[in-house]
Amino acid sequence: MPQTAKNRPPSRHQAADAPAQTRLNRRKARTRQALIDAAKTFLAKQGSTADVSILEITEAADVGFGSFYNHFGSKTELFHAAIDDVLEEHGRMLDKCAAGLDDPAEVFAVSVRLTGRLVPTHPQMARILTQTGLSYLDSDRGLAPRALHDVRCAIEAGRFKVANPYVALATAGGSLLAFLHIWLAHPDKVDDAACDELAEQILRMFGMPPRTARAIAHRPLPTAPSSAGSA
Repeated sequence: MPQTAKNRPPSRHQAADAPAQTRLNRRKARTRQALIDAAKTFLAKQGSTADVSILEITEAADVGFGSFYNHFGSKTELFHAAIDDVLEEHGRMLDKCAAGLDDPAEVFAVSVRLTGRLVPTHPQMARILTQTGLSYLDSDRGLAPRALHDVRCAIEAGRFKVANPYVALATAGGSLLAFLHIWLAHPDKVDDAACDELAEQILRMFGMPPRTARAIAHRPLPTAPSSAGSA
């Protein structure tokens, strides 16, 4: 059988290049993630990134200054990537914890209760969410799209009595952001029990009977995965 370009085995040079390329890709991915992690640290500490220089970011990431532009065209692009990374982590956490739940009202309540608990479980995530503010509510990642889906499902199932699901999203999202802010600013004022109370109050606002809302908001919670970078 003739050796065609399609079936010809790779040369020794090509075979040697493959592991090197893989190592290079891994190194690039580590550098990019280091920059994102550094950006998340700045976001959590001060929210506004206008005064943060690229040199400060690369020093915090422990990478060379020139490496920055191999991955991002600007600080704005980096900080958008950092926020997306946070929202993606948050979304994966909610998906994992809600897996196996059939009642959309309970899925919604679990998401509220876990998000409310971010201050002790994922403090960096909690700070970034409160710092990024209301733009979080119209993101296509994290809690917002999941909450909107769960609200719609609960309406269709007759569990929620809500005319406009976006009003419900604004109600829940605004309440959660305010709750996280209060917990961060006054950690002695709220606790885990307050998260459940918040979920109960939101469920009641969505038309659930008080006894039902209380039962759903106080069921045992699935265990949320811990955050690797929670400082």
